[in-house]
Amino acid sequence: MNIARRKFAIVFSLVFLSQFSFAQSGSGSNYLLYGLIAVGLLLLVFAVLTLADNLIQIEGKKMGVDSKKYDLGIFPKITDMFSKKAPQYVNEGEGFKSLSKGFDIKLAGEPKGEIKNVHTNRYALKPTDFIGMSPIPKVVVAAGDEVKAGDVIFFDKKRPNIMYTAPVSGEVVEVKRGAKRAIVEVIILADKEVTYKEISAPDLATADRDTLKGFFLENGVWPMFNQRPFDIVADENVVPRDIFISTFSTAPLALDNSIVIAGNEASFQKGLDALGIMTDGSVYLGLDGRGSGPVTGFASATGVKKNYFSGQHPAGNAGVQIHNTAPIKGSDVVWTLDVQDVITIGKLFTEGKYDASRILALGGAQVNEPSIIKTYQGASIGDLVSGNLSNEKYRIIAGDVLTGQQTSEEDFLGFGNTQISVIREGDDYEAFGWLLPIKPRPSISGTFPNFLFPNFKFEGETNTHGEKRAFVVSGQYESVLPMDIYPQHLMKAIMAGDFERMEGLGINELTEEDLAVCEFVCTSKMPLQSILREGLDMMRSQG
Repeated sequence: MNIARRKFAIVFSLVFLSQFSFAQSGSGSNYLLYGLIAVGLLLLVFAVLTLADNLIQIEGKKMGVDSKKYDLGIFPKITDMFSKKAPQYVNEGEGFKSLSKGFDIKLAGEPKGEIKNVHTNRYALKPTDFIGMSPIPKVVVAAGDEVKAGDVIFFDKKRPNIMYTAPVSGEVVEVKRGAKRAIVEVIILADKEVTYKEISAPDLATADRDTLKGFFLENGVWPMFNQRPFDIVADENVVPRDIFISTFSTAPLALDNSIVIAGNEASFQKGLDALGIMTDGSVYLGLDGRGSGPVTGFASATGVKKNYFSGQHPAGNAGVQIHNTAPIKGSDVVWTLDVQDVITIGKLFTEGKYDASRILALGGAQVNEPSIIKTYQGASIGDLVSGNLSNEKYRIIAGDVLTGQQTSEEDFLGFGNTQISVIREGDDYEAFGWLLPIKPRPSISGTFPNFLFPNFKFEGETNTHGEKRAFVVSGQYESVLPMDIYPQHLMKAIMAGDFERMEGLGINELTEEDLAVCEFVCTSKMPLQSILREGLDMMRSQG
């Protein structure tokens, strides 16, 4: 493509110089004629080159060439000319993506300090954490049974090969049921010291995919494989095209994974080695390209393809990284995992046990001492926040403020939660809040001059400052989503039940967390995440 550009520059220069020389030698009355001829020739050359550029791109798409990876066409892209340059720490063969779209929500109460070990009394495994699972799975334990960490608790009747295992050792005290006798959670009264089921892991040097698949299914880590499209527990009969792991989060008050990887580098690498056997493609590692240097534990990983990402939220989302690296097309299936899930998989091989310990961030303006906690999957939320919340009205959120679920002190952490956020309950009415923006709040609206205070931390609250309105095209979603997708058109296609249009507009590339920031900035106050999940469920039901 560089040769074609040089040819274009040469042709342009010759045409310009020839017309200039004609103009100098001719009389003044011919200047206008020569000028028109020059403009006409330039337009003709430009039209030919534009047509050639379009034809090259069309043929490239027909041949399946990735336009994000390879520079198709004759003309350079404007984004390439003015995009941020890769930092010096990005090595040859590693990618760097500077994402210009996004929006960071900076909230007070950022977790910090030393890791606090908190061993709660009760833990729970909840079938409701897994999309598509039968509401009444087959529970293989009963109240009064003793279990070890890694023992099977239940399995899905629709997919009986996938086992869901205990995060800790102790006594099963309750199999709690909800409406229509659906199982809500299986509660374990934990031992003071966790004991583990003994696991004999296969040798990765000789193991094949089928061997590892059976091992993972039996020992409780298969539910950690999230399959896209649909963001569900992976189909054990489908080999993923690629596997993606984002090593950082840009969500508000998110956990810093450099804390997680410290001391777990060997287990993380072993987990990556195992994942490499599970796919016919590549394992992609998304690294933080916003700071002055990479996290050593991630940057030193081997056997993976590394890509650095710089930009505002949602640059840390796996979906955004997939879209800007190797987009999901047609019938492609990919997997995503959290860093701590990879470490748990690795410890099956390095320590011979199912270690469901989790480091999580407890943050928010309503937390007296925002902190970093080490516990286990499914820990009691009440025990984790006990004595550390303000006296004001607050809302506890399992997850970040954009994608998390409202919960309570009687509930338990979800299977994939690495964060608890506590913010003020916004149940008050602010008269003329849109007209008199007195109180500072995170917003993309120009009414609030937030750009003047880039480091200001806001006190988050749950007030939406408005009600559901007409769903009008505003361009807000596209301004904060760094993906070549038109979210508003997709949402309307879902609401209309137009399957072909939904697929054509890129629904298979999205999950709820990718649209969370769009929902935050939405003037129409539309529940975009709920609408997207409805669309994903419709697509999944069609096979």
